[in-house]
Amino acid sequence: MMKYTTISAAAVALGISHKTDAFTALQITTPQRQKVVHYAATLDDVAISESEDEVKAVNSKDLKRQQLKQALLGRLGDTNTDSGYDPVLCDPFTQESLSLSSIKGPILGGARSGGVRLSLTSESGDTFEGRTNTYINLLEPASAISEEDEEKTSISRSPILSSLMTLTPPPLRSIIASNSDDVEYVPMRDLFTSPSVSFAYERGWRQGFAAAGFPGVDEEFELATEYFAPVIKQKNDKNEDTVLVDMSCATGLFTRRFTKSNTYSRVIACDYSDSMLTEARRRVNTDSEIAESSTKLDLVRCDVAKIPMKTDSVDVFHAGAAMHCWPEIEASLKEIHRVLTPGGRYFATTFLGNYFSTVAGAEKASNGGADVETSMQAFQYFPSVQYLKDLLLDAGFENDNVSVELLGRGCVIMRCEK
Repeated sequence: MMKYTTISAAAVALGISHKTDAFTALQITTPQRQKVVHYAATLDDVAISESEDEVKAVNSKDLKRQQLKQALLGRLGDTNTDSGYDPVLCDPFTQESLSLSSIKGPILGGARSGGVRLSLTSESGDTFEGRTNTYINLLEPASAISEEDEEKTSISRSPILSSLMTLTPPPLRSIIASNSDDVEYVPMRDLFTSPSVSFAYERGWRQGFAAAGFPGVDEEFELATEYFAPVIKQKNDKNEDTVLVDMSCATGLFTRRFTKSNTYSRVIACDYSDSMLTEARRRVNTDSEIAESSTKLDLVRCDVAKIPMKTDSVDVFHAGAAMHCWPEIEASLKEIHRVLTPGGRYFATTFLGNYFSTVAGAEKASNGGADVETSMQAFQYFPSVQYLKDLLLDAGFENDNVSVELLGRGCVIMRCEK
Protein backbone atom coordinates (compact mmCIF):
# COMPACT_ATOMS: atom_id res chain seq x y z
CA MET A 1 0.00 0.00 0.00
CA MET A 2 2.89 2.35 0.77
CA LYS A 3 4.15 1.93 -2.79
CA TYR A 4 0.84 3.10 -4.25
CA THR A 5 0.57 5.99 -1.78
CA THR A 6 4.06 7.17 -2.72
CA ILE A 7 3.23 7.00 -6.43
CA SER A 8 0.01 8.91 -5.86
CA ALA A 9 1.79 11.63 -3.93
CA ALA A 10 4.38 11.88 -6.67
CA ALA A 11 1.63 12.28 -9.26
CA VAL A 12 0.18 15.14 -7.25
CA ALA A 13 3.58 16.82 -6.95
CA LEU A 14 4.06 16.50 -10.70
CA GLY A 15 0.78 18.27 -11.31
CA ILE A 16 -0.85 15.39 -13.18
CA SER A 17 -3.93 15.60 -10.99
CA HIS A 18 -4.70 17.18 -7.64
CA LYS A 19 -7.14 14.32 -6.93
CA THR A 20 -5.19 11.38 -8.34
CA ASP A 21 -5.60 8.35 -6.09
CA ALA A 22 -3.19 5.41 -5.86
CA PHE A 23 -4.95 3.28 -8.46
CA THR A 24 -5.69 6.07 -10.95
CA ALA A 25 -1.99 6.98 -10.88
CA LEU A 26 -1.19 3.56 -12.29
CA GLN A 27 -3.64 4.02 -15.16
CA ILE A 28 -2.33 7.29 -16.60
CA THR A 29 -0.48 7.37 -19.90
CA THR A 30 2.81 5.48 -20.16
CA PRO A 31 5.06 8.57 -20.40
CA GLN A 32 3.30 10.08 -17.40
CA ARG A 33 3.47 6.83 -15.44
CA GLN A 34 7.21 6.52 -16.05
CA LYS A 35 7.64 10.08 -14.90
CA VAL A 36 5.60 9.46 -11.73
CA VAL A 37 7.38 6.21 -10.84
CA HIS A 38 10.79 7.84 -11.35
CA TYR A 39 9.64 10.84 -9.32
CA ALA A 40 8.49 8.68 -6.43
CA ALA A 41 11.62 6.49 -6.50
CA THR A 42 14.22 9.22 -6.09
CA LEU A 43 14.77 11.48 -3.13
CA ASP A 44 15.59 14.54 -5.19
CA ASP A 45 12.27 14.29 -7.02
CA VAL A 46 10.34 13.91 -3.77
CA ALA A 47 12.23 16.83 -2.27
CA ILE A 48 11.45 19.21 -5.14
CA SER A 49 7.77 20.07 -5.60
CA GLU A 50 6.32 22.18 -8.35
CA SER A 51 4.44 24.44 -5.96
CA GLU A 52 3.53 24.82 -2.31
CA ASP A 53 -0.15 24.22 -3.15
CA GLU A 54 0.65 20.81 -4.59
CA VAL A 55 2.71 19.88 -1.53
CA LYS A 56 -0.22 20.77 0.72
CA ALA A 57 -2.28 18.12 -1.07
CA VAL A 58 -0.53 15.62 1.21
CA ASN A 59 -2.06 16.51 4.56
CA SER A 60 -0.33 14.20 7.00
CA LYS A 61 3.17 15.12 8.16
CA ASP A 62 3.72 11.55 9.25
CA LEU A 63 2.84 10.35 5.78
CA LYS A 64 5.28 12.83 4.28
CA ARG A 65 8.06 11.50 6.46
CA GLN A 66 7.25 7.93 5.46
CA GLN A 67 7.21 8.88 1.79
CA LEU A 68 10.55 10.63 2.07
CA LYS A 69 12.10 7.68 3.86
CA GLN A 70 10.75 5.25 1.28
CA ALA A 71 12.10 7.39 -1.54
CA LEU A 72 15.50 7.68 0.12
CA LEU A 73 15.73 3.96 0.73
CA GLY A 74 14.65 3.36 -2.85
CA ARG A 75 17.46 5.59 -4.03
CA LEU A 76 20.21 4.45 -1.67
CA GLY A 77 19.14 1.03 -0.57
CA ASP A 78 17.90 -2.31 -1.82
CA THR A 79 14.23 -1.79 -2.69
CA ASN A 80 13.61 -5.52 -2.43
CA THR A 81 14.28 -5.57 1.31
CA ASP A 82 13.45 -3.49 4.36
CA SER A 83 17.05 -3.48 5.61
CA GLY A 84 17.89 0.03 4.43
CA TYR A 85 21.38 -1.11 3.45
CA ASP A 86 22.85 0.15 0.21
CA PRO A 87 23.55 -2.78 -2.15
CA VAL A 88 26.73 -1.19 -3.51
CA LEU A 89 28.16 1.55 -1.28
CA CYS A 90 30.13 0.58 1.81
CA ASP A 91 32.56 1.90 4.40
CA PRO A 92 35.82 2.52 2.47
CA PHE A 93 37.94 1.41 5.41
CA THR A 94 36.10 -1.67 6.69
CA GLN A 95 33.98 -2.52 3.61
CA GLU A 96 30.99 -2.87 5.91
CA SER A 97 27.51 -2.15 4.62
CA LEU A 98 26.09 1.34 5.05
CA SER A 99 22.58 2.02 6.31
CA LEU A 100 20.49 5.16 6.48
CA SER A 101 20.58 6.21 10.13
CA SER A 102 18.99 9.67 10.11
CA ILE A 103 17.44 12.33 7.95
CA LYS A 104 17.70 16.00 8.78
CA GLY A 105 16.11 18.73 6.74
CA PRO A 106 12.85 19.54 4.97
CA ILE A 107 10.25 16.83 4.51
CA LEU A 108 8.71 17.88 1.22
CA GLY A 109 9.34 21.07 -0.70
CA GLY A 110 11.63 23.92 0.27
CA ALA A 111 14.68 21.78 -0.40
CA ARG A 112 15.67 23.18 -3.76
CA SER A 113 18.53 25.20 -2.28
CA GLY A 114 19.50 23.18 0.78
CA GLY A 115 18.70 19.64 -0.27
CA VAL A 116 18.09 16.93 2.29
CA ARG A 117 20.85 15.99 4.69
CA LEU A 118 21.51 12.30 5.07
CA SER A 119 23.67 10.14 7.28
CA LEU A 120 25.04 6.71 6.39
CA THR A 121 26.34 4.47 9.15
CA SER A 122 28.48 1.35 8.98
CA GLU A 123 28.05 -1.66 11.25
CA SER A 124 31.06 -0.60 13.33
CA GLY A 125 29.65 2.89 13.85
CA ASP A 126 31.47 5.03 11.27
CA THR A 127 29.12 7.76 10.08
CA PHE A 128 29.30 9.45 6.70
CA GLU A 129 27.26 12.42 5.61
CA GLY A 130 26.01 14.13 2.48
CA ARG A 131 23.24 16.10 0.86
CA THR A 132 21.01 15.11 -1.99
CA ASN A 133 21.67 18.33 -3.87
CA THR A 134 25.47 17.98 -3.61
CA TYR A 135 27.05 14.59 -2.94
CA ILE A 136 27.63 11.81 -0.42
CA ASN A 137 31.00 12.21 1.28
CA LEU A 138 32.59 8.77 1.63
CA LEU A 139 36.13 10.09 1.66
CA GLU A 140 36.27 9.96 5.46
CA PRO A 141 33.82 9.58 8.35
CA ALA A 142 32.33 12.79 9.65
CA SER A 143 33.79 12.00 13.07
CA ALA A 144 37.32 11.64 11.69
CA ILE A 145 37.95 15.35 11.20
CA SER A 146 40.00 16.30 14.25
CA GLU A 147 41.27 19.66 15.43
CA GLU A 148 44.75 18.60 14.36
CA ASP A 149 43.49 17.98 10.82
CA GLU A 150 41.81 21.37 10.76
CA GLU A 151 44.98 23.13 11.89
CA LYS A 152 46.88 21.82 8.87
CA THR A 153 45.71 23.56 5.75
CA SER A 154 45.19 21.51 2.62
CA ILE A 155 45.53 23.29 -0.70
CA SER A 156 42.17 21.80 -1.64
CA ARG A 157 40.51 23.40 1.42
CA SER A 158 41.86 26.87 0.70
CA PRO A 159 40.32 28.55 -2.37
CA ILE A 160 43.02 31.25 -2.40
CA LEU A 161 45.93 28.82 -2.15
CA SER A 162 44.25 26.51 -4.64
CA SER A 163 43.84 29.28 -7.20
CA LEU A 164 47.41 30.45 -6.72
CA MET A 165 48.73 26.91 -7.14
CA THR A 166 46.74 26.50 -10.34
CA LEU A 167 48.50 29.54 -11.79
CA THR A 168 51.89 28.29 -10.61
CA PRO A 169 53.98 26.09 -12.96
CA PRO A 170 53.86 22.46 -11.72
CA PRO A 171 57.60 22.27 -10.90
CA LEU A 172 57.25 25.16 -8.46
CA ARG A 173 54.13 23.97 -6.66
CA SER A 174 55.90 21.41 -4.49
CA ILE A 175 58.62 23.94 -3.63
CA ILE A 176 56.06 26.49 -2.47
CA ALA A 177 54.16 23.92 -0.44
CA SER A 178 57.31 22.42 1.09
CA ASN A 179 58.27 25.78 2.58
CA SER A 180 55.35 25.63 4.98
CA ASP A 181 54.71 23.00 7.63
CA ASP A 182 51.07 24.06 7.71
CA VAL A 183 50.29 23.11 4.13
CA GLU A 184 49.44 19.61 2.96
CA TYR A 185 50.03 19.21 -0.76
CA VAL A 186 49.56 16.21 -3.05
CA PRO A 187 49.96 17.53 -6.62
CA MET A 188 47.97 14.82 -8.39
CA ARG A 189 45.04 15.43 -6.08
CA ASP A 190 45.15 19.12 -5.42
CA LEU A 191 45.44 20.42 -8.97
CA PHE A 192 41.90 19.30 -9.78
CA THR A 193 40.43 20.43 -6.46
CA SER A 194 40.83 24.03 -7.57
CA PRO A 195 37.51 25.80 -8.27
CA SER A 196 39.15 27.57 -11.22
CA VAL A 197 40.06 24.24 -12.83
CA SER A 198 36.55 22.92 -12.23
CA PHE A 199 35.16 26.03 -13.89
CA ALA A 200 37.49 25.67 -16.89
CA TYR A 201 37.20 21.90 -17.36
CA GLU A 202 34.31 21.97 -19.84
CA ARG A 203 35.18 25.43 -21.08
CA GLY A 204 38.23 24.46 -23.11
CA TRP A 205 40.39 22.38 -20.75
CA ARG A 206 39.03 18.95 -21.72
CA GLN A 207 38.83 19.86 -25.41
CA GLY A 208 42.59 20.47 -25.34
CA PHE A 209 43.19 16.75 -24.84
CA ALA A 210 42.77 16.31 -28.60
CA ALA A 211 46.39 17.36 -29.01
CA ALA A 212 47.44 14.12 -27.32
CA GLY A 213 45.19 11.97 -29.52
CA PHE A 214 42.00 11.82 -27.49
CA PRO A 215 39.14 11.32 -29.97
CA GLY A 216 36.70 13.55 -28.08
CA VAL A 217 34.11 12.97 -25.36
CA ASP A 218 31.31 11.81 -27.65
CA GLU A 219 33.44 9.21 -29.42
CA GLU A 220 35.04 8.08 -26.15
CA PHE A 221 31.55 7.66 -24.69
CA GLU A 222 30.51 5.51 -27.66
CA LEU A 223 33.64 3.36 -27.34
CA ALA A 224 32.96 2.76 -23.64
CA THR A 225 29.28 2.05 -24.24
CA GLU A 226 30.13 -0.46 -26.95
CA TYR A 227 32.61 -2.25 -24.70
CA PHE A 228 30.14 -2.38 -21.80
CA ALA A 229 27.20 -3.58 -23.94
CA PRO A 230 27.70 -7.38 -23.64
CA VAL A 231 27.84 -7.19 -19.84
CA ILE A 232 24.72 -5.04 -19.65
CA LYS A 233 22.81 -7.26 -22.08
CA GLN A 234 23.61 -10.35 -20.05
CA LYS A 235 22.30 -8.71 -16.87
CA ASN A 236 19.22 -7.36 -18.62
CA ASP A 237 18.40 -10.84 -19.96
CA LYS A 238 18.28 -11.99 -16.34
CA ASN A 239 16.23 -8.97 -15.25
CA GLU A 240 19.04 -7.93 -12.94
CA ASP A 241 20.00 -4.36 -12.07
CA THR A 242 23.13 -2.92 -13.67
CA VAL A 243 25.61 -0.62 -11.94
CA LEU A 244 28.07 1.71 -13.68
CA VAL A 245 30.76 3.67 -11.85
CA ASP A 246 32.24 6.80 -13.41
CA MET A 247 35.45 7.32 -11.42
CA SER A 248 37.16 10.72 -11.39
CA CYS A 249 34.03 12.04 -13.04
CA ALA A 250 35.19 15.67 -12.87
CA THR A 251 32.30 17.90 -13.96
CA GLY A 252 30.21 14.96 -15.11
CA LEU A 253 30.99 14.99 -18.83
CA PHE A 254 30.52 11.22 -19.08
CA THR A 255 28.24 10.89 -16.06
CA ARG A 256 25.49 12.86 -17.76
CA ARG A 257 25.80 10.85 -20.95
CA PHE A 258 25.69 7.51 -19.13
CA THR A 259 22.67 8.62 -17.10
CA LYS A 260 20.70 9.98 -20.05
CA SER A 261 21.31 6.83 -22.08
CA ASN A 262 18.88 4.92 -19.79
CA THR A 263 21.16 1.90 -20.26
CA TYR A 264 22.05 1.36 -16.61
CA SER A 265 19.92 0.90 -13.49
CA ARG A 266 22.29 3.01 -11.45
CA VAL A 267 25.18 5.37 -12.18
CA ILE A 268 27.58 6.29 -9.36
CA ALA A 269 29.79 9.27 -10.21
CA CYS A 270 32.88 9.61 -8.03
CA ASP A 271 35.61 12.19 -7.56
CA TYR A 272 38.10 13.25 -4.90
CA SER A 273 37.47 16.94 -5.58
CA ASP A 274 34.73 18.86 -3.78
CA SER A 275 34.75 21.57 -6.43
CA MET A 276 34.46 19.09 -9.31
CA LEU A 277 31.49 17.35 -7.67
CA THR A 278 29.84 20.70 -6.95
CA GLU A 279 30.17 21.68 -10.60
CA ALA A 280 28.98 18.22 -11.68
CA ARG A 281 25.87 18.55 -9.51
CA ARG A 282 25.15 22.01 -10.88
CA ARG A 283 25.30 20.69 -14.44
CA VAL A 284 23.21 17.63 -13.56
CA ASN A 285 20.51 19.80 -12.00
CA THR A 286 20.27 22.02 -15.08
CA ASP A 287 20.02 19.09 -17.52
CA SER A 288 16.32 18.45 -18.14
CA GLU A 289 16.99 15.11 -19.85
CA ILE A 290 18.46 13.68 -16.65
CA ALA A 291 15.23 14.40 -14.78
CA GLU A 292 13.43 12.19 -17.30
CA SER A 293 15.94 9.34 -17.05
CA SER A 294 15.01 6.05 -15.38
CA THR A 295 18.59 5.68 -14.12
CA LYS A 296 19.35 6.35 -10.47
CA LEU A 297 22.26 8.77 -10.11
CA ASP A 298 24.46 9.29 -7.06
CA LEU A 299 27.44 11.61 -6.68
CA VAL A 300 30.05 10.36 -4.22
CA ARG A 301 33.25 11.90 -2.93
CA CYS A 302 35.90 9.23 -2.39
CA ASP A 303 39.49 8.11 -2.91
CA VAL A 304 39.99 5.66 -5.77
CA ALA A 305 42.63 3.89 -3.68
CA LYS A 306 39.89 3.11 -1.12
CA ILE A 307 36.76 2.66 -3.20
CA PRO A 308 33.67 2.71 -0.94
CA MET A 309 31.94 -0.13 -2.76
CA LYS A 310 31.38 -3.78 -1.98
CA THR A 311 33.42 -6.53 -3.57
CA ASP A 312 31.89 -7.85 -6.81
CA SER A 313 29.22 -5.11 -6.84
CA VAL A 314 29.98 -3.06 -9.97
CA ASP A 315 29.18 -4.32 -13.47
CA VAL A 316 31.09 -1.75 -15.51
CA PHE A 317 33.69 0.80 -14.44
CA HIS A 318 34.74 3.90 -16.39
CA ALA A 319 37.65 6.28 -15.83
CA GLY A 320 38.06 8.92 -18.53
CA ALA A 321 41.41 10.74 -18.67
CA ALA A 322 41.97 9.96 -15.01
CA MET A 323 44.65 7.40 -14.14
CA HIS A 324 47.53 9.84 -14.55
CA CYS A 325 46.02 11.80 -11.64
CA TRP A 326 45.88 8.90 -9.16
CA PRO A 327 48.74 9.12 -6.61
CA GLU A 328 48.39 5.49 -5.48
CA ILE A 329 48.05 3.90 -8.90
CA GLU A 330 48.75 0.28 -7.92
CA ALA A 331 46.29 0.30 -5.02
CA SER A 332 43.68 2.06 -7.15
CA LEU A 333 43.76 -0.53 -9.93
CA LYS A 334 43.56 -3.36 -7.40
CA GLU A 335 40.49 -1.69 -5.91
CA ILE A 336 38.84 -1.48 -9.32
CA HIS A 337 39.48 -5.17 -9.89
CA ARG A 338 38.02 -5.95 -6.45
CA VAL A 339 34.73 -4.11 -6.89
CA LEU A 340 34.02 -5.41 -10.41
CA THR A 341 31.67 -8.36 -10.70
CA PRO A 342 33.08 -11.54 -12.29
CA GLY A 343 32.97 -10.77 -15.99
CA GLY A 344 32.67 -7.04 -15.26
CA ARG A 345 34.53 -4.61 -17.49
CA TYR A 346 36.84 -1.63 -17.00
CA PHE A 347 37.24 1.02 -19.71
CA ALA A 348 39.76 3.81 -19.20
CA THR A 349 41.71 6.48 -21.03
CA THR A 350 44.85 8.24 -19.85
CA PHE A 351 47.97 10.05 -21.03
CA LEU A 352 51.27 8.41 -21.86
CA GLY A 353 54.15 10.00 -20.00
CA ASN A 354 55.78 11.49 -23.09
CA TYR A 355 52.94 13.99 -23.35
CA PHE A 356 54.12 15.48 -20.04
CA SER A 357 57.83 15.45 -20.93
CA THR A 358 58.16 19.22 -20.59
CA VAL A 359 56.55 19.23 -17.15
CA ALA A 360 58.61 16.23 -15.99
CA GLY A 361 61.83 17.83 -17.24
CA ALA A 362 61.08 21.08 -15.48
CA GLU A 363 60.30 19.24 -12.25
CA LYS A 364 63.63 17.43 -12.44
CA ALA A 365 65.53 20.64 -13.17
CA SER A 366 63.87 22.39 -10.21
CA ASN A 367 64.98 19.48 -8.04
CA GLY A 368 68.65 19.95 -8.86
CA GLY A 369 68.63 17.43 -11.68
CA ALA A 370 67.43 14.58 -9.46
CA ASP A 371 64.26 12.62 -10.09
CA VAL A 372 61.23 13.92 -8.22
CA GLU A 373 59.43 11.54 -5.89
CA THR A 374 56.26 10.15 -7.43
CA SER A 375 54.17 11.65 -4.63
CA MET A 376 55.37 15.13 -5.59
CA GLN A 377 54.97 14.80 -9.35
CA ALA A 378 52.26 16.74 -11.12
CA PHE A 379 51.12 13.52 -12.85
CA GLN A 380 51.88 9.82 -13.19
CA TYR A 381 54.36 9.59 -16.07
CA PHE A 382 53.53 6.23 -17.64
CA PRO A 383 56.58 5.38 -19.80
CA SER A 384 54.98 2.90 -22.20
CA VAL A 385 51.92 0.92 -23.20
CA GLN A 386 53.55 -2.22 -21.80
CA TYR A 387 54.11 -0.50 -18.46
CA LEU A 388 50.38 0.21 -18.21
CA LYS A 389 49.50 -3.32 -19.18
CA ASP A 390 51.81 -4.66 -16.48
CA LEU A 391 50.05 -2.46 -13.92
CA LEU A 392 46.71 -3.94 -14.95
CA LEU A 393 48.06 -7.49 -14.77
CA ASP A 394 49.51 -6.81 -11.32
CA ALA A 395 46.08 -5.56 -10.24
CA GLY A 396 44.57 -8.98 -10.97
CA PHE A 397 43.38 -8.80 -14.59
CA GLU A 398 44.43 -11.70 -16.81
CA ASN A 399 46.59 -11.19 -19.89
CA ASP A 400 43.99 -12.44 -22.37
CA ASN A 401 41.42 -10.02 -20.94
CA VAL A 402 43.53 -6.87 -21.19
CA SER A 403 43.87 -4.60 -24.22
CA VAL A 404 45.97 -1.43 -24.20
CA GLU A 405 45.87 0.77 -27.30
CA LEU A 406 47.80 3.94 -28.15
CA LEU A 407 46.06 6.70 -30.11
CA GLY A 408 47.99 9.62 -31.54
CA ARG A 409 50.86 11.04 -29.57
CA GLY A 410 49.86 10.16 -26.04
CA CYS A 411 46.29 8.89 -25.58
CA VAL A 412 46.01 5.37 -24.20
CA ILE A 413 42.77 3.37 -24.20
CA MET A 414 42.47 0.38 -21.87
CA ARG A 415 39.85 -2.36 -21.95
CA CYS A 416 39.90 -4.98 -19.20
CA GLU A 417 37.55 -7.78 -18.19
CA LYS A 418 37.62 -9.39 -14.77
